[in-house]
Amino acid sequence: MFRYLFVGLSLFSLFSFSAHAAPNPSKLQLASVSAYVSDYKTGKTIAAKNADTLMPIASITKLMTVMVILDSGQSLKEKITFTKAHRALIEYGHSRIRTGSQISRGEAIHLALMSSENLAAAALGATYPGGYTAFVKAMNTKAKLLGMEHSQFVEATGLSPLNQSTARDLSRLVTAAYSYPLIRQYSTTATHTANFSKPKYVLGYTNTNVLVRGNKWQVGLSKTGYLNEAGRCLVMVTKLKGKQMVMVMLNSYGKRTPVGDAGRIKKWLETGDSGKISDSAKQYQRLQLAQLTAG
Repeated sequence: MFRYLFVGLSLFSLFSFSAHAAPNPSKLQLASVSAYVSDYKTGKTIAAKNADTLMPIASITKLMTVMVILDSGQSLKEKITFTKAHRALIEYGHSRIRTGSQISRGEAIHLALMSSENLAAAALGATYPGGYTAFVKAMNTKAKLLGMEHSQFVEATGLSPLNQSTARDLSRLVTAAYSYPLIRQYSTTATHTANFSKPKYVLGYTNTNVLVRGNKWQVGLSKTGYLNEAGRCLVMVTKLKGKQMVMVMLNSYGKRTPVGDAGRIKKWLETGDSGKISDSAKQYQRLQLAQLTAG
């Protein structure tokens, strides 16, 4: 069995903060196993919890997928045909996209970001110059260029638990992704209708982050993720207290827990107290940390 790496932080010292920028760290409680918050402009740490623990990142992977595709300079208007080989890359998992149908590369990017469409992400990787192996190599090369020293990628979608990173490394990924206007736009689209051809049909998609669909948050970039091994994950760039903040929350307890943790971080920054988390969430964290650090 693959062994997860635990780097740096003591289990008994879960939080670290920049001294000048944040309220009392003891007043921040989060249900996510790992979290990291930083100032987008300065890169300074605002809050960190198990930020150097290596763990699966699920569909947060797709931010790297899209950056590598955009860096390649491939035409966003070129049509991609979804094949059986692409379905094999996601182990024939569920997708509403029909085999043989087509959309543009730009549309595939849109669906991969806003609605975490796995088949779209797999097809993007498979149609990369040099093929899928070259694409995965490019993902890892990009990670190194971004200073993501504790990260690895093995495929385009996040379906593999071997796509791994740390909350601190992912803050670098999110910061880099925010510099791409198309990623900002597509990852924060609330709803979208995609038009397919050969055969002609339409599919409606909804953003997987409920905060994007509301009007209480200023979200400039968003990506969710879920995998049994990864739990619920959420990364965002959002404006809090007049500043753009990078937020990373990994392996959260419960479907809405990442959103709840975002709210707790916001409340903590505004009032100095995040409120409490449930005993069941605390137990979940203890079990997850024990598994991650075993061996």
